Amino acid sequence: MYDLQCENLTKRFGAFTAVDGVSLEIPGGSFFSILGPSGCGKTTLMRMIAGFEDPSSGDIKIKGRSVLGSPPNKRNVKMVFQHLALFPMMNVGENIAYGLRCRGASKADITRKVGAVLERIGLPDVAQKQIHQLSGGQKQRIAIARCMVLEPDVLLLDEPLGALDLKLRERMKIELKLLQHQFDTTFLYITHDQSEALVMSDHVAVMNAGKFEQIGTPQELYHNPRTAFVAGFVGDSNRWHGKVNRISNGEAEIVTSGGDTIVANCGASALSPGDSAEIFVRPDCIAFGGVRRETQNTLTGTVDSLLFNGANSRALVRIDSRELIEVAINGVDRSSPIKPGDPAHLNWAFADTQCFPAKER
Repeated sequence: MYDLQCENLTKRFGAFTAVDGVSLEIPGGSFFSILGPSGCGKTTLMRMIAGFEDPSSGDIKIKGRSVLGSPPNKRNVKMVFQHLALFPMMNVGENIAYGLRCRGASKADITRKVGAVLERIGLPDVAQKQIHQLSGGQKQRIAIARCMVLEPDVLLLDEPLGALDLKLRERMKIELKLLQHQFDTTFLYITHDQSEALVMSDHVAVMNAGKFEQIGTPQELYHNPRTAFVAGFVGDSNRWHGKVNRISNGEAEIVTSGGDTIVANCGASALSPGDSAEIFVRPDCIAFGGVRRETQNTLTGTVDSLLFNGANSRALVRIDSRELIEVAINGVDRSSPIKPGDPAHLNWAFADTQCFPAKER
């Protein structure tokens, strides 16, 4: 039994198609994210699931039952918004109890359930606090508790970390994942932040222009993207445009627009000699100096600048004054650090080089 299913879901606004034939199946108790740039249709998709928008075609099923035509209050789905929408005139306990009171629950039942949900989110002593007395992370947890006290089949989260500062956002990623395990409820999370989707999710759907480009685990999306959009959007990548010179045994030899020859893993890509291609190589796959694995690709350039970010530090290497390549430097020997102006000999394996047919530019 899937907690949530969408079957060929489409939403049109006049001549514009915001969601185009989207299908997904989410097993019970899983954390599923929809990742995509602004305007790709992910919020419209979530609003249809919540019942705030009617689909133009397709079906939505919760626990195997179609909810088309059911108003939002008749769907066992709850939603946490980016700005949380907590009631400032009510204290924490009253905020959490609001939905239960609307359902007509008894006072004793409300007291018991509010206390239990506060225990589960790790804030057992804040029921009498006012909303303005809470930190940003505490408000986030209260917004989730207000939904979870109603025991929804699916919790929808619409970019709920977007208004938080960077440090708190990083901490809340972990807390959200732990809360999802604690409640064992299906979370459907939408975001444009790839880090949020990769860190928290069991499965991720990458959305672009109203369609799903790929659905998979974070590891599958990162290491085995199926389209150029996924390769460029998920994780950091160096990107080249070129022409296919030859193809042999899954290897494509591509001459870039700058005149360099790169051997790429073409896999299932439908490429032929003479085709235009997009090439992607992640910064952490490129090595400085000595060969650290079987390599078919080498480039020589000069270190242009350093981007220090602790363990995620990068170097920008300029190749023959034409282009900059981003290279991870966290594994470089600290006794002989890389400096701007140093010569750089780069190498990487063809297996770490993804290529896809290029769209007309």
